[in-house]
Amino acid sequence: MNNQQMMELTTVEKSEFEQLVSECTRSGSIDSNLYIEYDVKRGLRDSNGNGVLTGLTEISDVCGCHSVNGRKIPVDGELYFQGYNVEDIIKGSSRDRFRFEEVTYLLLFGSLPDDKQFESFLRILTDLQELSGAFIRDVIMKATSANLMNSLMKSILSLYSYDENPDDISVPNVLRQSLQLIAKMPLLAVYAYQAYRHYKLDGTLMIKNPKKGYSTAENILYMLRDDGQFSELEAKVLDICLVLHAEHGGGNNSTFTTHVVTSSGTDTYSAISASIASLKGPKHGGANLKVQKMFADIEANCKDWEDREEVCAYLNKILDKEAFDKAGLIYGMGHAVYTLSDPREVILKRFARDLAQEKGMMKEFALYELVERLAGRMVMEQRRLFKNVCANVDFYSGFVYTMLGIPKELFTPIFAIARIPGWSAHRLEEILNASKIIRPAYKYVGHHANFVPFEEREPEEGCEEVLRDLEKESPEQPEEQAETIEKEAPQDSTECPEEKK
Repeated sequence: MNNQQMMELTTVEKSEFEQLVSECTRSGSIDSNLYIEYDVKRGLRDSNGNGVLTGLTEISDVCGCHSVNGRKIPVDGELYFQGYNVEDIIKGSSRDRFRFEEVTYLLLFGSLPDDKQFESFLRILTDLQELSGAFIRDVIMKATSANLMNSLMKSILSLYSYDENPDDISVPNVLRQSLQLIAKMPLLAVYAYQAYRHYKLDGTLMIKNPKKGYSTAENILYMLRDDGQFSELEAKVLDICLVLHAEHGGGNNSTFTTHVVTSSGTDTYSAISASIASLKGPKHGGANLKVQKMFADIEANCKDWEDREEVCAYLNKILDKEAFDKAGLIYGMGHAVYTLSDPREVILKRFARDLAQEKGMMKEFALYELVERLAGRMVMEQRRLFKNVCANVDFYSGFVYTMLGIPKELFTPIFAIARIPGWSAHRLEEILNASKIIRPAYKYVGHHANFVPFEEREPEEGCEEVLRDLEKESPEQPEEQAETIEKEAPQDSTECPEEKK
């Protein structure tokens, strides 16, 4: 049996599995009206889309409205790291090459570092970057995956085995582990891509040690590119991307996951792996890749990218579920908190324009601007929303990564590289302040039943219909003939719906 066969169902198993799928779907569905009856805060949000208050934090503040006389007034979005406006951090930093590292220090320690503190901090991060050759060979290079987020989780969980004190959740030990992961994450991500490129895409295997004195952004570009060369603007723009993705409040899905898992008392490697698992989801960290795929589709189906009416007509097709992935969504538009604007998108757009000019891609940039101007109003009208719909940070981030020559497989891992300082800060905050395991309530709406011994059981309601349908679909044939056909049938003669997808 090879590796692929190990994970496959046989022809007989597929048929039986389809019955299990039917049973699972039937038994697991809950009447949607019950959510209204019991006032369930689905997605931990109220009926207006506001998040349910589940904790306190000083790490960051996400502002999309101001309260005036008890009313929420939409405003241009603001994002604060430890009380400092991100816009001011980016404009005011004298360390253009190391903005991300400065923000990492700020998130973890709650204050802006002076020169001496920052120099010491950079030295520690540099010393913690290294990965052993054995770890690279035995963990990263084996069982490569097209989805590098799974590779990241595998590598981080494996680091547990290399830690002499992995389960100690005291603040000093967790801080040490956090700094280790922050320093090593760029290597784990880039090396995972290089392994994937070599083994799955038949590319050259290229493993470079990070360059001492380089920032995180510079080292990502250096280790990723064959010649190790990059422009000052390229490194600056990637550094800005890392800053903007470093933290976004305690309520986003991956950071809340950090809090939930940390509250159980588990180790750092498990907690961060769980956060990465959350970020992997296309509704969260994978959204920028969706935006890129959508724009590739728009570019392929619109002859004149400057024709407002043509682009608008195609966007309407997307909203009407007639084009692209037929989900009815314009990706990169809308946010749970921000109303008039997403400050991260506003900042990134400026740098995206500069990079587009350097790369000769202003035509593509103009298309992004046009879609941004059209899409918000179109989404509001189509869904009859009263809340303003603005472009979010994912709208331009994928475009920026593409201009930087970063492969699509690394889009979400770079998000993880950026977000791990925020996750680490929230994990430390949970350890320092929380005393209870996080345990929200779920209302039971099923029915109690008397246990029936095995020999007395009859098919439950719904099962008989499924079995009858299966019998109708199966052609009648002599027993001997059926046995012969079964023996001669190839292993993949019957595909289940999941495999076709």
